[in-house]
Amino acid sequence: MKEILRKHGHWIALAIVLPLPWLHGQFAGQMKDIFIFSILALGLNVVVGYTGLLHLGIAAFFGIGAYITGILTVAQFPFRWGFWPALVAAAAGSALAGVLLAGPTLRLRGDYLAIVTLGFGEVITFAIRNLENITYGSRSLNPLPDPWFFGLPVDWNTRGYYFVSLAVLVAVLVLLRNLGRSRLGRAWTAVREDELAATCMGLNAATIKLSAFALGSALAGLAGCLYAASYDGTQTPASYTFNRSIIVLCFIIIGGMGSLRGALAGTFVLMGYDNILTPILDGWVQGWTIKFSDVKLIVFGLVLILMMRFKPEGLFPERRTA
Repeated sequence: MKEILRKHGHWIALAIVLPLPWLHGQFAGQMKDIFIFSILALGLNVVVGYTGLLHLGIAAFFGIGAYITGILTVAQFPFRWGFWPALVAAAAGSALAGVLLAGPTLRLRGDYLAIVTLGFGEVITFAIRNLENITYGSRSLNPLPDPWFFGLPVDWNTRGYYFVSLAVLVAVLVLLRNLGRSRLGRAWTAVREDELAATCMGLNAATIKLSAFALGSALAGLAGCLYAASYDGTQTPASYTFNRSIIVLCFIIIGGMGSLRGALAGTFVLMGYDNILTPILDGWVQGWTIKFSDVKLIVFGLVLILMMRFKPEGLFPERRTA
């Protein structure tokens, strides 16, 4: 049984998740958010987990994808693209931004690279807030058009984005699983383990890092597009701050860096705790002086400390280091 779960656990989980919108319709929106942030966590996992580069600005690329989608699709601008072309443009535009950030900074390592990515995230947040003619500042670009799906009537308010997000997540998992076993995936791991040794073996460390940044940024942009479209607007700049980058980093730390299962598990555990479990517990303690939501961050902090103390490799560590 353990071997079956190890090999096919993600497909078993998918079979459990698929009927949820019909069995528990109220969970569709919450699960849709978990799928979107799983894609974001997988993008960060490529950079931090596979390649070993400390990235503290993933929310900036999340925001870039969301605002590319908004600018290309809303009626206020002349482009008025559909959702599917905007999805491709969001991923490509975010990947380009990742290359432009990584290109001049590839010689930096560790804390220095982290500071650069953190600063880039702050620049993007500041730009979103102040370029009001383009981003509408603290307001949201809306409404965004729903995806065209072969002319079929789809209820996008409840189940449509659930299945779109799930389908994109599955496609990303298949892509990353194949890449992890490919020559490029092994090159990412080699650079992470010992960059000097990898270079001596003939690998171009700069190109390998650049590819990781580009792919991670593209996945973040993809998640940003889905996030904006599912909420019918780009949301406020507060949705793309440093705090969000740290939360996504916590997803892969708790789940297990460098592991696809770990990135998914960390996202499902933490977002399930925040979006699903906390409201349920609040309902149970109605009438008490303190609601569970008032202390949820204390519980989260204690769990994070205990994880770092007793299981620092995460819930599902990468198999090579397990």
